[in-house]
Amino acid sequence: MSDRLPPLTALRAFEAAARHMSFANAAAELNVTPAALSFQIKSIEEHLGQPLFRRLNRAVELTEAGRVLLPGSSEGFQALAQAWRAARRVGETNTLTVTAGPAFTAKWLAPRLFKFAQAHPNIELRFSASLRIMDFDRDEIDLAIRFGRGQDDGLYSRPVLKEWLTPMMPPAMAERVKTPEDLRTVTLLHQDEASFDVPPPGWAVWFHEAGLGDAPKGGARFSQPDHAIDAAISGAGVALARFSLAAGALQAGSLVTPFKLALAIEEHYRLVCPLGAERRPQVKAFMDWVAAETSDLDRLNAERRMIEIN
Repeated sequence: MSDRLPPLTALRAFEAAARHMSFANAAAELNVTPAALSFQIKSIEEHLGQPLFRRLNRAVELTEAGRVLLPGSSEGFQALAQAWRAARRVGETNTLTVTAGPAFTAKWLAPRLFKFAQAHPNIELRFSASLRIMDFDRDEIDLAIRFGRGQDDGLYSRPVLKEWLTPMMPPAMAERVKTPEDLRTVTLLHQDEASFDVPPPGWAVWFHEAGLGDAPKGGARFSQPDHAIDAAISGAGVALARFSLAAGALQAGSLVTPFKLALAIEEHYRLVCPLGAERRPQVKAFMDWVAAETSDLDRLNAERRMIEIN
């Protein structure tokens, strides 16, 4: 028996009919008539030399040969679709789809995007803000900004920004909080983030490293770090905030960091894309822009007493 594959249209007809277990539904999906679909399936059965379906009164079921053929056929068409989308994106030099966490998108990316747009008016940016690790092919993503300790095996990965936390508050509150001990007199805001591989260091760790003993109890808790930062800006309390997300507020002066002690964590930001995609013009332009923007934040690290937290 020859190993020559049947026509692709016949394989596609079989895969759709086997997935739906209905010739009518498969024909509708492929936008052909039921008679045309039936003809394609007959042709593939003749090519194989045995039936793939048992025709019942008002239904069909797969033969043993059909059950063997279906998984590979489905996987093959999915792989073809992914490869086609990837090849199509290679030819698109004026669009760039980026995914990043919601907080980083809102607090770091969005306020700066006008700079990139001014420098690269020919590139159309599309963003998907999500904590989910997206698949580059299936989700049609060109570039990801990922945060954490994770490995990026088989992908291009470029670290761009380390993270640290320190008490942040509005300037008016800082006039009353002159020493770390004064933090006991104000409301402490807490963050319970899901974006960390391990629980993030909180006030208990900062108080311990500052030699202050146990941290005060109470205070509002937030599941999103940008919400805690917004609460601190409004004067609701002091946030042990991530500097990357609060950088805009620090540069604008709506938040200040009175104390030098900061908790440097292993989680960091990196730019991730499929191997080879880093050379595409729009991907390289965006990566270089992010690297330049993050390097400008180095001054916020100046005179900071960093404690490494693993």
